Amino acid sequence: MDEKKQATFGSDGELRTDDEATNETGDGKGATTNDFGDECGENETKSGVNRYTVSSLLQKAVRRSDEETAAWAAWELVRSGYAWNFWDRINLYVVEDLRAGHEVALTIDRYEELARERWTEDSWRGRLCAVHAALAAARATSSRESAHADDYFSELSAERATADEEGREPRFDHPADNLEIDGKYDVAFDQHTYEGKKRGRGGAYFRTHGARVGPEVEPELSRRWRLRSMKLEDHDYTDEQLARAIAPVKAEDRWSDGESCNE
Repeated sequence: MDEKKQATFGSDGELRTDDEATNETGDGKGATTNDFGDECGENETKSGVNRYTVSSLLQKAVRRSDEETAAWAAWELVRSGYAWNFWDRINLYVVEDLRAGHEVALTIDRYEELARERWTEDSWRGRLCAVHAALAAARATSSRESAHADDYFSELSAERATADEEGREPRFDHPADNLEIDGKYDVAFDQHTYEGKKRGRGGAYFRTHGARVGPEVEPELSRRWRLRSMKLEDHDYTDEQLARAIAPVKAEDRWSDGESCNE
């Protein structure tokens, strides 16, 4: 064995060199022959299936948390020379089919980095990365919330335009309808907006209104930093303002912020 080549054991226990472990089609166009020795047709995988079908199956497997089917679909695409297709689709599924905020997005990004930058996409190691990514996606909490939101907000905007043209009230309102100063979302008009500046809502207003969080209470250390920082400012805050600055907003009414405290 060439001493410059790294020897590893494959998933079935056989000894492999770097050359064997990184065997790939390399042209991004898919395999040349299928498992039966026949020439692959356009967009055909080694199993003789259209890659678009396998990609669609992968997405449905992720949505339904079917780990084995997702893993096979990933493996089939990558071993057939469609690694680029797999990584493009699996990243789309993260934002289209999984619950927002799930750490799986970073996990899949890391597997892709390993497959593409440390090794090669179609290598044995690259296939393992793809399978891991597919399993991670299938094990994550599924949700179509982002796609549903996009559909709903798009339809809602069209409905509002139609209602205005027909001189009637829209069937549904935007979540932030009547976005005007002194309205429900008055707190949004602080020093970062033109209307807020006209009202003289400077740093004091922002600290006691716009910077509040909730409904969970901030950690004790964070609250202490906030209070001491305000006390060190060149501004005479009242006890009520200091208390409001660290008080969490109420879950039942996140936008009611009490009396105004314009500077």
